[in-house]
Amino acid sequence: MRSQFLGLLVFLAASAVVAGLGGLATGSNVNGWYATADKAPWSPPNWVFGPVWAVLYTAMAVAAWLVWRRRAEGSRAALTAYGVQLVLNLLWTPVFFGLYPAMGTPALWIGFLVIVALAVAVAVTVLRFGPISRTAGLLMLPYLSWIVFASSLNAWAALHN
Repeated sequence: MRSQFLGLLVFLAASAVVAGLGGLATGSNVNGWYATADKAPWSPPNWVFGPVWAVLYTAMAVAAWLVWRRRAEGSRAALTAYGVQLVLNLLWTPVFFGLYPAMGTPALWIGFLVIVALAVAVAVTVLRFGPISRTAGLLMLPYLSWIVFASSLNAWAALHN
């Protein structure tokens, strides 16, 4: 039981690290260049992003933990896919928010490429998690939906800034 709890803490901590590092990249830029950027008409207010991401990061961690604790055939590949998407998630924020002041619009297009790769990686993760733990696969679906939505916001920003 102790190892199960520690495993969950590790997955929650990994999500917290990615969220925290992402926050460092957005902190000054959300109130900087992004505050005056041309945003998609369907873009939610900035205050929505924090709570949504908190729920999504928690669901992602629980999903990965459910797969990890099963130790089923395919778990290693599923968790590798999870790790890849987590790295892409970590990469997107500094590319989109952090590079724009130095590079301008090309940074937004690079961000778009990263977020599309992220969407693919999350879809692969969902497909790999599902057969191991249906609950884990389902827990990843809101995240996939959010990434697709965020991709539309990124595309708009790249086209209009």
